[in-house]
Amino acid sequence: MTDLTNARVLMIATDGFENDELFKPRQALIDAGAKVTLASIKTDPIQGEKDGEKADTITPDLTLSDVDTEEFDALVIPGGVKNPDKMRTQERAVQIVEEFMDDDKIVAAICHGPWLLVEADMVDGRKMTSWPSVRTDLENAGADVVDEEVVVDGKLITSRKPDDIPAFNRAIIDALTEELAEA
Repeated sequence: MTDLTNARVLMIATDGFENDELFKPRQALIDAGAKVTLASIKTDPIQGEKDGEKADTITPDLTLSDVDTEEFDALVIPGGVKNPDKMRTQERAVQIVEEFMDDDKIVAAICHGPWLLVEADMVDGRKMTSWPSVRTDLENAGADVVDEEVVVDGKLITSRKPDDIPAFNRAIIDALTEELAEA
């Protein structure tokens, strides 16, 4: 059993996140012992979506403006169309991505989540995947885009869709396990 007791993971999301892409990685990380913190635009409950319909809600732990990236080992960005589209217009959300990438920390994004990496100008020369409609944006921003369930490029982890969540979760947990072993 993987023990991530000392791992601290930040998730960032807002209304319109893909339900399974937030809840399943979050639960897998918690089950492995990690402390998972959810940040959003405000601390009111945020609404998930599944198959275009409203799904579960979750209450964020803190606002984006209260995030100190030094306190975290990894960043997880769930997809959904509305969520990353809204988040990439939030200056602090983009800064958080930049800070994690500049500090060479683990960054994992699934589905439409890589849009936030494009907005932060952090994809040039990186091997990545995403939801099909985001791939042209990734290519235009300089990424080497492939169609695989999970792509690990250094500490950057990307996946395509909800079906890829098991592989996405394994890649995040493996990266955190390796990171903690080196610490």
